[in-house]
Amino acid sequence: MALGRRTLLPLLLPVFGYSILAVELTSSNTKPVVQEFQRVELSCIIKSTTTPNPRIEWKKIKGGETSYVFFDNKLQGDFLTRAEILSRTSLVIKNTTRMDTATYRCEVAAPDDANTVDEISIKLTVQVKPVTPRCRVPKAVPVGKTATLQCHENEGYPESTYSWYRNSEPLPTDSKSNPKFRNSSFTLNPGTGTLVFAAVRKDDTGRYYCIATNDAGSAKCEEQEMEIYDLNIGGIVGGVLVVVVVLVLITLGISCAYRRGYFMNSKQTGKSHKTPAKPDGVHYIQTDDEGDFRHKSSFVI
Repeated sequence: MALGRRTLLPLLLPVFGYSILAVELTSSNTKPVVQEFQRVELSCIIKSTTTPNPRIEWKKIKGGETSYVFFDNKLQGDFLTRAEILSRTSLVIKNTTRMDTATYRCEVAAPDDANTVDEISIKLTVQVKPVTPRCRVPKAVPVGKTATLQCHENEGYPESTYSWYRNSEPLPTDSKSNPKFRNSSFTLNPGTGTLVFAAVRKDDTGRYYCIATNDAGSAKCEEQEMEIYDLNIGGIVGGVLVVVVVLVLITLGISCAYRRGYFMNSKQTGKSHKTPAKPDGVHYIQTDDEGDFRHKSSFVI
């Protein structure tokens, strides 16, 4: 019976002119989405309170860490120059950046209310336009070989998806899914930006470019030419034969030169320049003229 009276009491109080004193918060948008460098309002509205000057705080929660945005009636950190408090409780960020993507919590303390504290969380998403993607296109590929084209950028948020174009015409994700490209053999991964040809054909020659796209916008890389050429087997065989013939002729020429003695050592073919042996009893005398030698005989008795 006592339990029933306690249950009915909150319902009967408003009937007799009494109200339950409790601070209560609400928001016009708990998941705002804005593009980078634009203005955004994080709505926090006091729906009910009897405290004349409740204490308001804003906190930022990102990566498991919590930091103050508005505390002790003052904006904190870099929010001091690029944010403001609107209508006593709402937070306005004038110039959003990608680093502002986080969960923000509005906390209100009303000591005169029966329920003295209430809070509400706002999840802010700042979208970032893609930058010009980096595209890699092979310049020349022989017929029948594999070719891989790559496209990627890492600045956009949310992450970009990719599409490839040849001669300004969009390519499907699978060449077999479109009758126009059925003779080709490529597949496109929109998530990674990779375009792979299993075996290129002459018809795959053209100017290729890629576009990166997300909810904030798109960006395009410059066109690049990919040429598909025939592999000239006959020319390659002919070139090899020419090299072999040249090597054979060089070998024969060197062999003939050896046989004819063109490469013999001068010690084997030249005359000896040794000084003749001096006979016994002959002595050489050098005169005043350089290089002029005379000899005289000596007799041994």
